[in-house]
Amino acid sequence: MRYSFRVLLPVLVLAAPVAALAAERAFPGVGTPMTEAEVKAYDRIIGPEGKELPVGRGIAKEGEAIYIKRCEVCHGVNGENGIVRRLVIGKPGQPFRGNYYEGEQDRMNGPSYYPYPTIAWDYINRAMPVPAPGSLTPNEVYALVAFLYYRNGIIKETDVMDEKTLPKVEMPNRNGFVPAKPVYPPEKKPSWF
Repeated sequence: MRYSFRVLLPVLVLAAPVAALAAERAFPGVGTPMTEAEVKAYDRIIGPEGKELPVGRGIAKEGEAIYIKRCEVCHGVNGENGIVRRLVIGKPGQPFRGNYYEGEQDRMNGPSYYPYPTIAWDYINRAMPVPAPGSLTPNEVYALVAFLYYRNGIIKETDVMDEKTLPKVEMPNRNGFVPAKPVYPPEKKPSWF
C-alpha cells in the first residue's frame, strides 16, 4: 500500500500533541525552569584566579598512588605513552618551555600547555576518570594535579597543592598565547621563543 504525503502530514500534525501529552505523563516536570539552587549546583567551573577552588590539599607522592590506580590505564606510566592523551612532556626540574605548533597535538594536550594552573584542576575534577567523571574528592584532585605538575617539572615533589598555592603556580606557557587584543608594537618575546 502506498500513502501520499498529503495523507500522512495531517496524521503527523494531529499525533504530535498526543505524543507531547504522553511524554508529560511519563516524565513529569520536564521542561520546567530550574531553581537558582539547581543552577548553582551546575556552576562548578574554576576560574584562573582559583576563587572557586574548594578546601583540600595534596602532594605528588599521594597523587602518584591515585594516578596508578585510576589514570594509568589510559594515560600510561607516569603520563607518558598511554593509549590516549599524553600528559607529560617535560621532566622533573625541567619543564617544557618550547614552541607549540598546530601539528604537535601531543604537546598541546598536556598540562604544560595550559596558561593557568587551575585549568588542570577544573578539568580533572569535572571530567576524570572516564568511567566515573566527577567521582574524585577535592584532595584526590589536588594530589593528581601535584603529581602531574611535578612530572612536568612545574613544581617540586614536596610542594603542597591546595586552594591557596595552586593559583600561584607559574605555568611554563603562561605567556605563550596571543592576546585577545593585539598589542602594537608587539612585546619583546622571551629568550626561549
